[in-house]
Amino acid sequence: MDIDPALEKTVPAIPNLDVLIEELHKAFATDKVNVDFVKALLAAYKSNPRDWKKFAKFDTHRYTRNLINEGNGKFNLMALCWGEGHGSSIHDHADAHCFVKILQGTLRETMYEWPSNSSSESGMTKTEVNDYSKNGVAYINDSMGLHRMENPSNCDSCVSMHLYSPAFKSCKIFDERTSHENEVKVTFYSQYGVRTPFGAVRFA
Repeated sequence: MDIDPALEKTVPAIPNLDVLIEELHKAFATDKVNVDFVKALLAAYKSNPRDWKKFAKFDTHRYTRNLINEGNGKFNLMALCWGEGHGSSIHDHADAHCFVKILQGTLRETMYEWPSNSSSESGMTKTEVNDYSKNGVAYINDSMGLHRMENPSNCDSCVSMHLYSPAFKSCKIFDERTSHENEVKVTFYSQYGVRTPFGAVRFA
């Protein structure tokens, strides 16, 4: 995602993840979210495994969500770890802002239109596909549609950092063939680098 060069000049230096988290707390100090500025903050941070490795916990069978910081109740920052070929369901974002920063590997985003009638048996309409590589930044909210994220590689893992504001505890997932939707809980495989007992619970 392109970042406005003029806006980049207003962003402080982000030498590590701790500084990024401090600046994100400042950026979310009020109820107004400056989407472009948050994107610029995330772009200013250059991925360093020493910063995030303790949060990157993988599972053999599916991708994982690992909480990094709760953002004083204004946002959740988490590391998502994708094994080879792992992917999410098609899902919404419960009226939240969703920012994505790629820390390692490549993450593929497939965008879809909202289904016109969830009770119909018509399939989901795909609108675009984007690949984001290391240090790339992406953004979506529900007005832009739905998406599915996946690691397209059969030999390399992927780690991405996601920021949701406001944080949400459930979202809707959609069947690509029928457009049918279900609400699922969003849970964490680990919190602050410590494995939780809730990793097996289904999420988007």
